[in-house]
Amino acid sequence: MAQPSRFIALTPKLHEYLVAHGHNGDPIRAELAAETAKLGQISTMQIGPEQGTFMAILAGAIGARSAVEVGTFTGYSALCVARALPADGRLLCCDVNEQWTGIARRYWERAGVANRITLKLGPAADTLNAIPVSHAFDFAFIDADKSSYPIYYDEILKRLRPGGLILIDNVLWKGAVVDEAIKDADTRAIRALNDSIAHDTRVEAVMLGVGDGLTIVRKK
Repeated sequence: MAQPSRFIALTPKLHEYLVAHGHNGDPIRAELAAETAKLGQISTMQIGPEQGTFMAILAGAIGARSAVEVGTFTGYSALCVARALPADGRLLCCDVNEQWTGIARRYWERAGVANRITLKLGPAADTLNAIPVSHAFDFAFIDADKSSYPIYYDEILKRLRPGGLILIDNVLWKGAVVDEAIKDADTRAIRALNDSIAHDTRVEAVMLGVGDGLTIVRKK
């Protein structure tokens, strides 16, 4: 007997319904998304509104005070996470693009969270390596160059408190992770990290079909 499907493919209409029935209607976030869309095809790097809300809920649920993000782009995800932190909370954002993060800075100021965010422009691996291992992050988001995902994961995990969360974006890579004919460096790096996390006894993890695939890792 055929097993019933345990998932549903999101059509544009269903996705619109999903977004409309969550707390995703913030006007500053909407304006930031609209300005980012004007960048053209590259704007698809921005996470969706439901993912931003989901991340904020998770950060708030664990009482995160110290967070790190690798890959900031125009600042949408950082805005969501920073708002979930307490007034004295801190978010470290790592990126290499001054133009895109310039947009981010404007919206962080408008949202009143700029004082919670430190932006470091430069290779994220170098930024992370410069942080003492004794530093304890509560929450992390990885959404940058895919070939370096394993490096970012390992460096952040060393600095994550027990019970802290790492969220990793694009882990399904538009389906390429299960297409054996695709062997480029980014796809291979994502596959390698996915396989590694699946067998990493230091953590508990779940991969979800949110956006382009989102893995949530909890350090034991």
